[in-house]
Amino acid sequence: MRLIKILLPTLMLAACSQPTPPANEAAAPSTSPPATAPTAAEDAPQAGLSPDAVEPSTAATPDTAPPVAGTDSAATPADASADAEGGARERITKLLGDAAPYESVFNELQRGVAAGDRAAVAGLMRYPVRVTIAGKNQKVADAAAFQRDYDRIVTPALAKLIAEQKFDTLFVNWQGVMLGQGEVWINGTCLDKECTKSDVKVNNIGQ
Repeated sequence: MRLIKILLPTLMLAACSQPTPPANEAAAPSTSPPATAPTAAEDAPQAGLSPDAVEPSTAATPDTAPPVAGTDSAATPADASADAEGGARERITKLLGDAAPYESVFNELQRGVAAGDRAAVAGLMRYPVRVTIAGKNQKVADAAAFQRDYDRIVTPALAKLIAEQKFDTLFVNWQGVMLGQGEVWINGTCLDKECTKSDVKVNNIGQ
């Protein structure tokens, strides 16, 4: 009993000496930020990231290449309309030089075909001349071969086209003069270095 009375004050002193946490420590907020739900703006897709969000191309579409002299390539109606502004003589003078030889070959071709003069028409060709026979392109080596195949080259349909063509409505570009939709091409080759003189002939004929 005496021993208990001696130890009791010591135990009470030890209990009172334990530190107690501050009153506000238990209510202190956590240092890590609370998780938040994404906003409507964050949920929305970003423009330009969707595979469907492709802007239409603004690149210019390349223009159709002009028909090549010496082939049966046909000019488009739009091309022919654009080049039909003004007379053929003016266009030939601007793009090819002297218009007189082109008009001369054109007139002789019409006369020769109308008369069925094989020799005259054969004399207007530049050999080897590209022709179309039965829908197939080929080259004829000389005037004799041209006259031999004349009826297969200058068909009734082609003769009609040549007869109805008007010189002033010819299609003209830097490669030559075209009748119809490319059935006949007339062009010139330079005879001197400066190209002051040229040899104008038919270099493509056939349908």
